[in-house]
Amino acid sequence: MYTSDSALRAFREARRTFIAGSRIDMGALADSLGVDRTSLFRWVGNRDRLLSEILWSLAVPTLDAAAAAAAPAGAARIVDVLDRFTADLIEAPYFRAFLTREPARALRLLTTTHSDVQRRFVDRVTALVDEERVDGSFDPAPLSSEELARLLVRISESFTYADLISGETPDPVRARATFEYVLRPTTTPLRTTGDR
Repeated sequence: MYTSDSALRAFREARRTFIAGSRIDMGALADSLGVDRTSLFRWVGNRDRLLSEILWSLAVPTLDAAAAAAAPAGAARIVDVLDRFTADLIEAPYFRAFLTREPARALRLLTTTHSDVQRRFVDRVTALVDEERVDGSFDPAPLSSEELARLLVRISESFTYADLISGETPDPVRARATFEYVLRPTTTPLRTTGDR
């Protein structure tokens, strides 16, 4: 994330443009800030880096809100967080506008192994799985927390970007059904107080 005042000012202006559903043009952004493109690139990096930071800045509060509204523990909590997050992405007008406007760039910035956004998303889901594992509410075995997180992120991506990947309509209901199928949430905790 950016730390200098100049970079933050450029980031906030670009973020407003993105949320409004418009394309971020680095030349126009530099003009609106009263600087040249060289200064802008020095502050925020190239357009892909700026877009990645904007996308992640919008993902974080969406993930936080999903976590706040989710079931209290176990596989049900993981399902709820991923379901709410995926549904919110599918329904966000500015996000759909970006996917429609720049589909190849969107997939590259959001779904490839070199993507900062995907790496951060995997890290967040890994932490979520780990919290439930440490609490004794969920066991990801035989996968590690990170391996399961990568699988869950791929499921989220396959439904969020279904129109770009396979020409199908993004469907949050089917996404939830798939998360439930993989995680098999139950109402019974995996470990009771008397277990060792």
